[in-house]
Amino acid sequence: MGKDKLRKFKENETFRCLVQPRTEEVFGTDHPLKGHWGEAVFGNDRPIVVELGCGKGEYTIDLALRNPQCNYIGVDIKGARLWKGAKYAEEHSLPNVAFLRTRIEFITSLFAPGEVSEIWITFADPQIRREKKRLTSPLFMERYRSMLRSGGIVHLKTDSRYLHEYSLAVAQQNGLTVLASATDIYGNDRESLYASPMYSVCGRDAIDALFQVQTFYESQYLAQGIPITYLSFVIDHAGPYISPEWDETLWSR
Repeated sequence: MGKDKLRKFKENETFRCLVQPRTEEVFGTDHPLKGHWGEAVFGNDRPIVVELGCGKGEYTIDLALRNPQCNYIGVDIKGARLWKGAKYAEEHSLPNVAFLRTRIEFITSLFAPGEVSEIWITFADPQIRREKKRLTSPLFMERYRSMLRSGGIVHLKTDSRYLHEYSLAVAQQNGLTVLASATDIYGNDRESLYASPMYSVCGRDAIDALFQVQTFYESQYLAQGIPITYLSFVIDHAGPYISPEWDETLWSR
């Protein structure tokens, strides 16, 4: 392991905004913070928004700066990546930002029912031919439902048309309310998004954030001319989630 990574890992241990649970604290058991993020971490009961696979945390940070009325938690397993966002939040004393270093598979051990208002999934690996690892698969939808409040929203922003279309198929298969669906948010779909019923507990300017808040990878994709897609839907399905009929060869690249 490089010296720079070791330095970042060591510094991570000093950040108050960064929670790094041990495996034994989340594997098959509930973490002490489950159900207590508002009071224990943020000191308030404002809505909590979670970004899954947040990488360096730039999206989490930017959303938090735009919406101080909400609390934001960025989740990733890569400590060297999280270091950048956590360091920024620490140095700027951001009161509504926290980071969580853990595997996304363990989130049900970390968040109680109704504790989270919204989930953002930004530029996740589409996991082609690996549905169980896909962050919008029925397996993960069950996990999200266990932590989202009634009417909770999932936002998906991705460069992968494959992941977008699969996620839309999952939502339609399970009768979820789709708030917005666009396959090129910076192109022809931009105006239609403003006319959509998409909303956020953190303010109507969530649509503006789609264009004004960009991750490092998003900027790279745009520079290559790759369209960016967006999908949002409500977790409002009561029964078990089931997989759609899906051709793995469609939209893959």
